[in-house]
This record gives sequence, C-alpha cells and structure tokens, in this order.
Amino acid sequence: MMATEEHVYSVLLVSAAEKFNKELLTILPKSRFDPVKVVDSISRAQRKVLERSYDLVIVNTPLPDDFGRKFAIDVCGNKATVAMLLVKSEIYGEIYSKMSPHGVMVARKPTTKVVMEQFFDNMCSVCERLHKLEKKKMSLEEKMEEIRLVNRAKWDLIKSCSMTEQEAHRYIQKQAMDLCQSKREVAENIIHTYE
Repeated sequence: MMATEEHVYSVLLVSAAEKFNKELLTILPKSRFDPVKVVDSISRAQRKVLERSYDLVIVNTPLPDDFGRKFAIDVCGNKATVAMLLVKSEIYGEIYSKMSPHGVMVARKPTTKVVMEQFFDNMCSVCERLHKLEKKKMSLEEKMEEIRLVNRAKWDLIKSCSMTEQEAHRYIQKQAMDLCQSKREVAENIIHTYE
C-alpha cells in the first residue's frame, strides 16, 4: 500500500467473521493504521464510536444484531470519518443505491487482499480530503467569529464614544496596527472595557 504522506489512521472494523478479521489485520500495518479496533456487533461498534472517533470504519455485513446500514450512515456524519459496507455481490446494487447518497462506500464480497488494500488507499484519500475540508470550515468559522466580535466592538464604540461606524472601524484597525495585535484581540479588549 502507498502511504499518503506520514499519516496514521484509526480504524474500527465491525465484523463477526473471525477468518476475515485475521486476514484484514495483516494488511493494516501499525505504522499506518493505529489503533485498529475490532468488534463483532453493531451495538459494540456504537459504544466504540461514543468513546472516540475513527478515521475509517469498515462494516462487514451482516452482523448478529443488525445489518449495519444505519450505523454506517450515522458514522459518516462524524466530521472526517469514512465508512464502508462490505456486502454480498448479489445485493451490491441495491445497497449501493441506498448508501451512496449518504457518502458510505460499498464493496462487494468476497474480495481479495489486493482489492482490500486498494479500498484502504481510497478510503485514506477520502479521509485526507475530509480533514482538509474540516480545517477550512474551522478557519471560516474563526473568521466569522472575528467579524462578529469586531462588529460588537464597533457598536460599543459607537454607543460609548459617540463614534460613527467608519470611525469605530478605523479605530479598531489602527489599534491593531499600533499594538501589533489582531483585530480580534483589539475587539475583545474593547468589549471587555465597555460591557
């Protein structure tokens, strides 16, 4: 398997097939996949995802307590988790059409070691993309929070110092430059002073 830079991915394998689990574990080197947790039911898997998030979740269907569709969909809702259902070839088309709108990958079984390695490479690529999108989202949220704070500080200056909006805006910009601070820090100080 080709590694995507030097990232290490956490894996949750939900499978009641011991032989499959042992074979799969041989293609998950600890240098690239750690921790790798194996559970044999959806209820145990649900408890695991409450304890921590996983980068990759593989559900080998069916399981003793549930098929695993809803669980896979729910797991994909968690930030940068990539989920895959392994299903019998006969039902692949039906399951794929139900799962793809939710971002859940579906693979036919039986499968080979080489194909599973390719699946893991693809899942890692998708995981990287999701991580980058999550970082971008976080920086946008931080920027929006800064804008909200600056606007709040401007209104405090308008009310307390009888400034116009333009004057308040220029004041915050000048303070940020003069004090070598971010506009957010200046805004927080103004808010702290006047509220």
